[in-house]
Amino acid sequence: MESVATGSEGVRALQRSLGTNQSGMRDFNERLVLSLLRRHGSLAKTEIARMTGLSAQTVSVIVRALEAEELLVRGAPQRGKVGQPSIPMGLNPDGAYFLGLKIGRRSSDLALIDFCGTIRHMHRRSYTYPTPEKTIEAVEADIESIAAQADERTWNRVAGLGIAIPFGLWNWADAAGAPPGAMDGWREADIRASLAERFPFPVYLQNDATAACGAELVFGASAPEGDFIYFYIGAFVGGGIALGGHLFSGRTGNAGSLGSMPVPGKKGGTQQLIDVASITVFEKALLARGKDTGHLWTSPDDWGAPDAGLEEWMESAANGLAHTILAASALIDFQATIIDGWLPLSVRAGIVERARHALGQLDSEGLTLPEVREGTVGRDARALGGASLPLADRFLVGAQSPF
Repeated sequence: MESVATGSEGVRALQRSLGTNQSGMRDFNERLVLSLLRRHGSLAKTEIARMTGLSAQTVSVIVRALEAEELLVRGAPQRGKVGQPSIPMGLNPDGAYFLGLKIGRRSSDLALIDFCGTIRHMHRRSYTYPTPEKTIEAVEADIESIAAQADERTWNRVAGLGIAIPFGLWNWADAAGAPPGAMDGWREADIRASLAERFPFPVYLQNDATAACGAELVFGASAPEGDFIYFYIGAFVGGGIALGGHLFSGRTGNAGSLGSMPVPGKKGGTQQLIDVASITVFEKALLARGKDTGHLWTSPDDWGAPDAGLEEWMESAANGLAHTILAASALIDFQATIIDGWLPLSVRAGIVERARHALGQLDSEGLTLPEVREGTVGRDARALGGASLPLADRFLVGAQSPF
């Protein structure tokens, strides 16, 4: 695990991570350049030198090497008032590819993304509950399908597979509606090792909600530059923590296990956030009224006509999220709260608006509350978070901490 710097601001912290002109640190310097280009989109060599503290000559050597490896491409020359036009450098989308696998309690996604984070291929599967054997079989079939569709150059530049999976998956058998013992195989299964035996590239593993938080860091359009708390609302709600622009996964990789946070119960006492802000809670309400629920897992972009039960669930989920944000803010002075999920955009926006309002009604004396905003990655954050694990391990400076 990498150490985590706290209390800093992401882009400025990255800019302050000055490079070195010693040849022995070239790998770090290359990662630094690639990380800056990922943050800024494109930069001229003079701008890279200014931000990193590297000499112009060192930057030129690094850029030429990365361009020769087809990791960078040249943009259109930018002409100023005097001197030669500057040529901005950017990431080459075809420079490398990454596989991201999300294993959920009700569905799985396998994505192939390019170097810029664009999804090139996606395979989705839904099921009543997952087992290790069927999951491995499905992943093999889906990867073989992607390989068959990709050309040889693309497939040869696949740099790894990242798995985003709930830890202790067997503990959710009852909540997932699985028969007794049906998911016990996950207790002994090592899916990372099993898949690593089958494919020639490295395989990584991360908690699913933590990986989704990492996706917001690496691919998000407006991730905060400092510390933020992150919620992903899926079959079961989970979360992640980013400190100083870096993903913090904790001693066991389960930091930000926000679904376990106690929140006020409807009948007094407390219950866990997972019992109020998970999609399965809404699903149970629909099933109790004889409604079909298949669209919740197969059509995340559209849940159909508004339902009275949806409004009730959104209100309850938002209230639980607000109490969780308040409690977390007493521990860490978060700059922002980001809420995303396997949700239609209108539902996500509605939950965020309600959570923002509910948080404002709570007693927050002595605290500076974080801004509450929507995520920018969307429903595929867990799969993209998985894909970001090999990307970060090979090419970036410390955004993710795969293990």
